[in-house]
Amino acid sequence: MNDTYLVELKNIIKRFPGVIANDNVDFNVKKGEIHALLGENGSGKSTLMSVLSGLYRPDEGEILINGTRTVFKSPRQAINAGIGMVHQHFKLIDSFSVAENVILGDERIPKMLNMKEIEKNLAQLTLRYGLHINPASMVWQLSVGEKQRVEIVKMLYRGSQVLILDEPTAVLTPQETDELFRNLKEMAKSGRGIVVITHKLHEVEQIADRVTVLRKGKSLATLERERINRQDLARLMVGQDITTQCKRNTPPGAGKVLELNNVSCLNDLGLSGLKDITFEVHSGEIFGIAGVAGNGQRELAEVIYGLRKVSSGSILVNGTDIRGFTPRQLIDCGVALVPEDRLGTGLIPNLGTIDNLILKDYRKHDMNRGPFINWHKANKKVSSLVGSYEVKVSSLEAPVKLLSGGNLQRLLLAREISAEPQLLIAVYPVRGLDIKATEAIHELLMAQREKGTAILLISEDLDEICKLSDRIGVLSNGSIAGIISSDQADINEIGLLMMGETGAEAI
Repeated sequence: MNDTYLVELKNIIKRFPGVIANDNVDFNVKKGEIHALLGENGSGKSTLMSVLSGLYRPDEGEILINGTRTVFKSPRQAINAGIGMVHQHFKLIDSFSVAENVILGDERIPKMLNMKEIEKNLAQLTLRYGLHINPASMVWQLSVGEKQRVEIVKMLYRGSQVLILDEPTAVLTPQETDELFRNLKEMAKSGRGIVVITHKLHEVEQIADRVTVLRKGKSLATLERERINRQDLARLMVGQDITTQCKRNTPPGAGKVLELNNVSCLNDLGLSGLKDITFEVHSGEIFGIAGVAGNGQRELAEVIYGLRKVSSGSILVNGTDIRGFTPRQLIDCGVALVPEDRLGTGLIPNLGTIDNLILKDYRKHDMNRGPFINWHKANKKVSSLVGSYEVKVSSLEAPVKLLSGGNLQRLLLAREISAEPQLLIAVYPVRGLDIKATEAIHELLMAQREKGTAILLISEDLDEICKLSDRIGVLSNGSIAGIISSDQADINEIGLLMMGETGAEAI
């Protein structure tokens, strides 16, 4: 028995029909360490951690908790054993409040609830870890990023001894990320074990005591702190170096495709969502919007695409005021949207690839045969798009909900880009994707930029914003805190702007 290990996974094998998700994987977490877990989509990271957290039972292998062989029959048993996991796909109930979701299933909570006291305690906890969220808010009102924060708070609230975090910094500013890392290190010093699943290699360098790399269900290597190197890790994961800056062959054009002038709107609570937003996006330009989730990103995308009413101000697309336009009218104006919720808003989960890819084309004459869809032409076009965008599908008729995140995003971009838009709104286009899929999506966006498309890129990942954008607008509390050129961008300055500081001049 090794008493330095909080958790040991030995020779874990987990099979699904036609797939071996984990193939004799060994993994352990020491007391007082932060252990990073890296790998592409489908490499088995989430499956391995789901085995550890009691969601799956391994087909072979064993789990040791504090040196004692353990069999988890449910997530509750894992939680009682001190294992807490923030899953990539959230385990929240939309009709409950944040506080109700956090305490759900917690046996320590008395039967007679004092919700005001619970909300007060949660507010203090969120403030301590820089995870700003209103405990009284209903989950259905939250953005995807805010829901992720609720999951993080849930595990922190329960005081897990082994805390598994899947992409925990995706919704944080650099300053908040540093604060979270300091708190994770303090947790580790107290004897906890922390597992961080992340695609951000610089974070691994910054925080990890050890890192394990998975590929195709197998463990390639476990490296100690002194052997952690960004380029080596990238090569282990995807077999190639990763670019840190995109090459721009042409400068942005002079023509203004999108203009927002003093635009304001309300959020779902009837409060101010956007306040006097003013900026423009030129042809052949990527204009990045940086900011912490919940500061108006969703409202900004929806108000431009006709999904939310403008309270005041004007929105122009190629000189035409589009206030009051429906999404269908905006499609005809050459506006395309890649929403943050791939399956909830962008695609129809239970329909196949063909149905999803012709959602914008079925009204066009060349896709019709009288009042009916010309399925032969539809099949031909979809097959061409699937091949061109390298979307891996088992069948064109199979429900798209069965696809991986990377393939879902390729499918969504294939539909939007094939419409040859003049303005493309991309909201968190690579959230949850591995490095290789991220690179592919970035290449697609840059190719559209070179063709002269105006792109509004909304992202919480500052590395992505700085890599792709020509200019960066920082959104804070529904207002533009500053607009700066990407070649003059400083991560810390952007972080301060995201927190509400001012000082950057609009350019």
